[in-house]
Amino acid sequence: MPQGARRTFGQVGFVVVLAVAVAWFLSVAAERHGFFDLEVYHGALSYWVHDGGEVYDYLKPRSKYGFTYPPFAALVMLPMAYLSWNVAILVSVALSVLASTVVIWWLLDPVAVRAGWTRWFTLAVALCLAAAYEPMRETVNFGQVNMLLLFLVAVDLLWLAPRGSRWLGVGIGLATAIKLTPGIYLVYLLVTGRWRAAATATAVAGGTTLLAAALFPDASREYWTQAFWNTDRVGELAFISNQSLQGVVARLDPGHPSTPLWLLLVAVTVLVWARRSRAAVSVGDEATGFALTGVVMCLVSPVTWVHHLVWLIPALILLVDNAMAAPAGGRRRRGLFAFAAVAYLVLISRLVWHWERGFGGVDGFVFSNFYVWISLALLVALPIRRSAPGPAAGPPGSVAVDTAGVPQLREGERGASTGQRYRVGRLLAVR
Repeated sequence: MPQGARRTFGQVGFVVVLAVAVAWFLSVAAERHGFFDLEVYHGALSYWVHDGGEVYDYLKPRSKYGFTYPPFAALVMLPMAYLSWNVAILVSVALSVLASTVVIWWLLDPVAVRAGWTRWFTLAVALCLAAAYEPMRETVNFGQVNMLLLFLVAVDLLWLAPRGSRWLGVGIGLATAIKLTPGIYLVYLLVTGRWRAAATATAVAGGTTLLAAALFPDASREYWTQAFWNTDRVGELAFISNQSLQGVVARLDPGHPSTPLWLLLVAVTVLVWARRSRAAVSVGDEATGFALTGVVMCLVSPVTWVHHLVWLIPALILLVDNAMAAPAGGRRRRGLFAFAAVAYLVLISRLVWHWERGFGGVDGFVFSNFYVWISLALLVALPIRRSAPGPAAGPPGSVAVDTAGVPQLREGERGASTGQRYRVGRLLAVR
């Protein structure tokens, strides 16, 4: 058998074995949520369309949970009201898998190219590992929209930003109109000096919100005056699944969580994020800015359920990317790989749930908040790269850039100075 065929046969066999192992792991370790959140969406929209009620008045039977997203999200999800329950599940799973595949491909394909890995094999292994990742499996099993929002933001920052597109900001605006938390990426555009893109995102978010208000004035009035302020609809802040800084503070004193302490922690975290994000974009490392903003969103949001931690996926992939870029056999490579492996293994383990019913004492404080500690470590330790080999092709006469937007030298341009490369990278980064 030719060597290439043996390699392909071995890779196919490895993927099959890994897929079977992940399927077994999910069968014994994954919680079954029965598409709980999707049932809320489907029930609320059906109640609104078919029963003549208001979308925000609906509560899932035998629960206190109702539709909590802005009216534009209800408009986007409106077709769900005309789908049967089983078809709604199928569409939800299919969209999450498709969005996850595209985002992971955009982040991981440059790593495969630079490392000389077989591209289909790299993606297949990554998708198997993503299926075992607790936030991902929770997102799919709850029927959540996290990966679709991550995809919209990734379109802006991984696809449009490196190309200097005038449409930069549209994806962020849409994601913010569907769910408010991705609005941190609008702040990211401001912090990194992309005023035009920030204006575009603001216009899209505002325009779609006004469109929903024009179409559904009663629902919009109820959301912005009542449902938005009703925190009881989202659950208890001290619940173990809330892996945000607010969750940490709430678990210190569930009866009387300290708002000043939370605000202080948020302020410090945002300052660190702003400094590191500006540093990343100043050298053209858009991918790291994108990843850091996903991390800080999880930290500063009052409620970050475990399934929201899919926003850490870009940072985990970039850890692997940076490890591969480090000298082989060096301490830096070993350290980054160890960091990525530990973070991933903890985030598939359901570790924090062992303290669900009691998080007092030192061990409770340390382990019930362990996903938060991983997020903080990613925020302060994710490397920023000034350049990376493996330029992306561009139109004739253009400056080649990698997926982070860093300008790369072509053959015949090797004599260009570092200062010239930095100035071009800076120009592309702030467009």
